[in-house]
Amino acid sequence: MALEPGRRKVKNRVPLKALARVASVAAGVQFGWALQLSLLTPYVQELGIPHQWASLIWLCGPISGMFVQPVVGHYSDNCTSSYGRRRPFILAGAVLVVIATFTIGFAADLGYLFGDNLSKPIRPRAIVVFILGFWLLDLANNTLQGPCRALLADYTGKDQRRTRRANAFFSLFMAVGNILGFATGAYDKWEKWIWFSATTACDTPCANLKSAFMIGVILLVFTTILSVTAAEEIPWSPAYSNKNNSTEANATTPLLIADKPLDGQSNEEVSHANAVEKVEDPEDDDEDDEQVSEALFWELVVALRDLPRTMWLILLVTALTWLAWFPFLLFDTDWMGREVYRGEPAGAEVSKSSVLYYDGVHMGSFGLMMQSVILGLTSLMIEPLCRKLGPSRVWGMGNAIMAASFASMAVITTYARRASLAPLYTGPPTGVIVSALSVFAILGAPLAVTYSVPYSLTATYTEKSGGGQGLSMGVLNLAVVIPQVIVSVGAGPWDELLGGGNLPAFLLGSASALLGGICAVLLLPRPPPGFRAGGRLRRTRSSPIP
Repeated sequence: MALEPGRRKVKNRVPLKALARVASVAAGVQFGWALQLSLLTPYVQELGIPHQWASLIWLCGPISGMFVQPVVGHYSDNCTSSYGRRRPFILAGAVLVVIATFTIGFAADLGYLFGDNLSKPIRPRAIVVFILGFWLLDLANNTLQGPCRALLADYTGKDQRRTRRANAFFSLFMAVGNILGFATGAYDKWEKWIWFSATTACDTPCANLKSAFMIGVILLVFTTILSVTAAEEIPWSPAYSNKNNSTEANATTPLLIADKPLDGQSNEEVSHANAVEKVEDPEDDDEDDEQVSEALFWELVVALRDLPRTMWLILLVTALTWLAWFPFLLFDTDWMGREVYRGEPAGAEVSKSSVLYYDGVHMGSFGLMMQSVILGLTSLMIEPLCRKLGPSRVWGMGNAIMAASFASMAVITTYARRASLAPLYTGPPTGVIVSALSVFAILGAPLAVTYSVPYSLTATYTEKSGGGQGLSMGVLNLAVVIPQVIVSVGAGPWDELLGGGNLPAFLLGSASALLGGICAVLLLPRPPPGFRAGGRLRRTRSSPIP
């Protein structure tokens, strides 16, 4: 289209540097998730919750994921604040995360202030404070993450190349946050740097956890400021949507204060030029990286009635896969402290057993850091592997690696138990530690498969059948949250029924992973030509595990 004299094409876009700043908040969020996964299950046992009931605190993940993010997404889509649609929710979520983090970190101190007896093994008031903080943290994280991704989508619009770059930035900062978070959890001397963290009610392990979460607060505040100041949003108005009378109004509404009128040109002319004279990017015709909107719960229930057979099979394999993952994700560092180092949480007083336990917890955090590195590297290989072998075979291979890894943990536990019978036992042999860390690291490869292939298959088959992506991803998310509910409720009692420890749940996970892998290879149909697994990690926004 030819331009009139004196006018030029205007690109309403945010610089890549600003997109990177917006995405940086993912590092702060993931840092907190990493600390949750590595330190909170051991810590809640120190406060006095028995091992068989420790998994119940994780019930908030699927509940908040299923309900909070869709509701927050709905209201942020229609927010008319002068500060923009997304940034008020990002700021509110960050404030809630800070409050929740301090509540968790100071749970032992608050419990003591409210009357807990430190000489007793169970501190009920501290447990209540901790659980309130833990659930608030899950709610806050889910409040924060959805608007962050939506803000990136607003800033990139329909420019698919820039959308992919924005998502790559987001995934990069997620990886950075994971690595930094697990590295922080692996270090056990934070109380010496943040000396005021240790108190009468908060011993060394508690002070380390408190200090780690303080560092997380600093990182989150810094990245949140970077994110919300990266670029401005034009307040959204329902009148604009009605005027355009189009479902695309929200997506195409200019959200940036980036267009300035040229000399002799009015604001209306600039807006008209932006609307009708779009600059074509030759790479915009690449794969459509569609923005996925979160489906509300009642929409998911209705969608299940008309689900095609292929989607039911994907749901089955996804559920079996996550049923295998969740026991490990909830109890990985606890397994390292109990079964590998042969220790027990501190309880009322510090002992040699509790020192061994927390040595194992910190070593487990180091293993999770290695796992995050392998996960990031493997994610770069998923797409070429799927093109060469087919996604169902790659999924099956990933589950086979999971099954073998979880089964090998029984062998490692056996050798660690034998070593602990020595008269002067001071910790597991080096070979046992190296073997356990190797298992943690190797599991990064199948985790990358789990984070990408199911969602890409769902997107491919949904597009082929003409279904809605947001609704399909929401349905797939049911196959993630239902296994987490099952594991959160049943893993502890199942372990206790079969002798205690974590091995019963891990071995059940191994069987589930193997069955899921077999189903993936034998039951899943081959995807249509042109399938792309996507180089980035893809999951629903309400995924209960980051």
